[in-house]
Amino acid sequence: MRIMDHPSALVPRHYIAMGHGPEDVVADPRGRVLAGVADGRILRLDGPADPVTARTEVIAETGGRPLGLELLPDGDLLVCDAERGLLRVGTGDGTVRILADSVAGEPLRFCSNVVSLSDGTVYFTVSSRRHPLEHWIGDIVEHIGTGRLLRLAPGEDTPEVVLDGLQFANGLAVGADESFLVVAETGACRLIRYWLTGPEAGRSEPFAENLPGMPDNLWRGAPDGPVWVALAGPRVPPLDLLHRSAPSVRRAAARVAVHAPFRPTGTIAVLAFDDEGRVLHHLARRRSGYRMVTSVCEADGHLVLGSLWEPGVAVCEPPAPK
Repeated sequence: MRIMDHPSALVPRHYIAMGHGPEDVVADPRGRVLAGVADGRILRLDGPADPVTARTEVIAETGGRPLGLELLPDGDLLVCDAERGLLRVGTGDGTVRILADSVAGEPLRFCSNVVSLSDGTVYFTVSSRRHPLEHWIGDIVEHIGTGRLLRLAPGEDTPEVVLDGLQFANGLAVGADESFLVVAETGACRLIRYWLTGPEAGRSEPFAENLPGMPDNLWRGAPDGPVWVALAGPRVPPLDLLHRSAPSVRRAAARVAVHAPFRPTGTIAVLAFDDEGRVLHHLARRRSGYRMVTSVCEADGHLVLGSLWEPGVAVCEPPAPK
């Protein structure tokens, strides 16, 4: 698969403050945007297309650090909390219930993204078993592959590991017919396909490799819609070289990286794929004032970007239809 050499422009029209680090953004059927921020609040933004009349309300507080979100058919929200595990949040009354906080006797930490199937089965990722969220860059640098894909069956309270050894497992999306998942490996700059049904069930294969950046959260608004991919940052050639060095070298580099000042680049980008892994859209901008795009969704006729770094969301014009 070849990504377009000349992407279309990704130009934010306006910004809306929501709190620090709206890491994942998802849209509900009314075009409202939900996001979790660094202080543990889950927020809902109504009317993102107009910054003057847009309203933000707090719908819950997790008591941890919410990351990936998945809106359920009944209006509740699944939340991957980096500190508390997999949660279910009532968007009407703000109740927070822990669905899973351990796997195989190990506390669940750094849950990243989650999806739910029509039969109630939940799949979610753990980005790293070695580095916590605040030291995420250490996992990217060390490149030892401790990420996981987990499955929580309906009625169960203990998840099972279905894929291990992933390079910073991150975003998730479901195929249109629910026959597979798309899983983002941020540290490997690739997406993989994990088959849920058919003769290849339980196996994984490449979906999109050699991406021009590090894929973060994925979002699909409708079964027949594209899989949107946020690129949290461009590829870094010295990092690609480091990943081919000895484990001891990468480990030493990771110790330095977690204590070094970090500032993301001004390059932002998002991609959209169909179920065959074909690129439908590649939107990018250099020297953007909005940095480290970790999520993207379509809402209120616009693209809305989320970021682990920024104090709010960016609202952009949607791409031209193809």
